[in-house]
Amino acid sequence: SSPWAVEIMPDGALLVTERPGTMRIVRDGTLSAPVSGLPEIAAGGQGGLLDVALAPDFAETREVFFTFSEPGPGGSGTALARGVLTGETTGNPALEGTETIFSMNVKSSGGRHFGSRTGFWPDGTVYVTTGDRGERPRAQVMGDHAGAVIRINRDGTIPADNPFVGQPGAAPELWSKGHRNIQGADIDPETGLLWTVEHGARGGDEINRPEAGLNYGWPEISYGRHYSGMRIGQGTAAPGFEQPLHYWDPSIAPSGLAVYRGEMFPEWEGDLLVGALRAQLLSRLDRDESGAIIGEEQLFE
Repeated sequence: SSPWAVEIMPDGALLVTERPGTMRIVRDGTLSAPVSGLPEIAAGGQGGLLDVALAPDFAETREVFFTFSEPGPGGSGTALARGVLTGETTGNPALEGTETIFSMNVKSSGGRHFGSRTGFWPDGTVYVTTGDRGERPRAQVMGDHAGAVIRINRDGTIPADNPFVGQPGAAPELWSKGHRNIQGADIDPETGLLWTVEHGARGGDEINRPEAGLNYGWPEISYGRHYSGMRIGQGTAAPGFEQPLHYWDPSIAPSGLAVYRGEMFPEWEGDLLVGALRAQLLSRLDRDESGAIIGEEQLFE
């Protein structure tokens, strides 16, 4: 029911999150019973049980990390939890010792823009993407987790070298700000760099490579327009804000993103694969040897 994310387990089984709040395992074509041990989830609108990622040492630790919309004072917000997967071969799959290790610091009542991709940088730290929760100014409030890439340690503590640690009024978990709603993210296994794709409004979907301490402009700059047709912020550029590496206008409504590294399609080595909700296609962004995006092919339209 409304599958949101899929992770491939070491034995080839699939760990699947369903947005209404259920996690399941698909093994040999058979759907498991719901995985028990999940926290309370505020499912509604675009919120619910969202991304899932296996720990890099999952084969030894069995740790699973997952994002969800967490209820709290004022509404809900994006959160990240982890637990140890057990019982998946006995018919009683469960997450044991589940704990929430990141929680958006301002909850709100809207049902939009939870962002919600998670994964691991090569140094073992964890990234989480958030959205502006449909409240545009929050993406520029440095004390707010909304509209951001978050970086934390695997136990939920804050890395000492995060760019805003020690800055008055800034949330120390922040890696980058000024994002509208990042629903696709992946680490390039060759370079170790994070790539993201985020929804624009009416146009202005963006590919970015978020760097520490930088601001990507939403809602001060955008290549899209408000749904009313009005211009967004200051236009397409302004001092202090980063430019996207690629954008779509009109919008394709991007979903997941993957950096392709593999032997099956050598001509696609290093390219970006982006799913599209509104356009219902797969976009392949061609990159040259320097990593620059030089073209697009739209597949399965």
